[in-house]
Amino acid sequence: MLPQLISRSDDLKRLFDDGYELSIVGGQLVVSNIPYVAADKTVKRAALVSELRLSDDTTLAPKTHVMKFTGDHPCDKNGKELAYMKHSIKNEVIGDGNTVTRSFSCKPTTGPYPDYYAKVTTYAEMISVHAQQLEPGATGRTHAVTQIDEPDSPFRYLDNASGLAGITDMAQRVAGKKVGIVGLGGSGSFVLDLIAKSWVAEIHLYDGDDLIQHNAFRCPGAVSAETLRDRPMKADHYAAIYDVFRKGVVPHPYYITEANLAELDELDFIFICVDKGSAKEKIVDHLEATGKSFIDVGMGVEIADGKLLGVVRTSTSTPEDRDTLRKFVRFGDGEEDAAYTKNVQIAELNALNACLAVIKWKKLNGIYLDLEGEMNANYTIDGNHMSNE
Repeated sequence: MLPQLISRSDDLKRLFDDGYELSIVGGQLVVSNIPYVAADKTVKRAALVSELRLSDDTTLAPKTHVMKFTGDHPCDKNGKELAYMKHSIKNEVIGDGNTVTRSFSCKPTTGPYPDYYAKVTTYAEMISVHAQQLEPGATGRTHAVTQIDEPDSPFRYLDNASGLAGITDMAQRVAGKKVGIVGLGGSGSFVLDLIAKSWVAEIHLYDGDDLIQHNAFRCPGAVSAETLRDRPMKADHYAAIYDVFRKGVVPHPYYITEANLAELDELDFIFICVDKGSAKEKIVDHLEATGKSFIDVGMGVEIADGKLLGVVRTSTSTPEDRDTLRKFVRFGDGEEDAAYTKNVQIAELNALNACLAVIKWKKLNGIYLDLEGEMNANYTIDGNHMSNE
């Protein structure tokens, strides 16, 4: 509920953007970690709790000016209770370890609170101003990570960026989908990094290689020497890395071969990020035969006059167009990729290859506008030129 409410309710979006810790407990709005002065003149923290009026997942104006509280009665810096706020003392367990101990009454002179932003900030500032006299940095605007446990969200904590930018509906156009990444080398690992930030339900990782030293120079983030000494399987390593951020990353620490090609049948989309042409051809044949859409990435890099040159290629295949990909993808195992395999410290090209592939995938899903409808894109390094077909 919380991500939807924040994305659709201006008052909650403002509170969240300001850094307040929000949650919905027992159908009530809970704003945690509000600092206040206790009777012993120490600064403590507790939660403000308000009734929450909704209509179609959007907040309405507050029904009452009364605010509940989970702490002791707030005091001024000298430990004197703020008597003008007193309303009643009544214990109420609302769930998730939250127990309301009292309520406050502060009715605006200009009329009812227009929204929950006005109501929450009024009470928060009224209480916190005294705590700030003892601890100048005390604030309820902690900007803490908001963790969630919602079946419909693939993330471990709230995706506030989509809601605050007003693109939640677009971002969720890939919700529920299952995506496969075949090959977790340079480009494949960057594809994972980008897809992990999307709303897809599952990301299946296929790679039978160990994570070794040269991989660390063309993948996102940093890999420790201790990790490399343990030589984990790539699929297992990346699944563990991204599990702290999102759900649904499924490792398959083996290669895709003729014997297990059918595993791809359950996926909605596949990214092919392997160098070996003969292995790639079997995958392409199977995906075409089963009506799947997929993207193949690749690059050819050479050394000329002591500098690197070449092309970064992104090829797309859908049931409506199979010919374009086959025009540009090589399925042989020749020497054309020898320079690339030796020049491993070109992570920027791997990242670019992955970015172009994921952008095209998002175009296919109606997230980005697509005026060209390109099925193949070549970026040429030396001329900084992009060609579409």
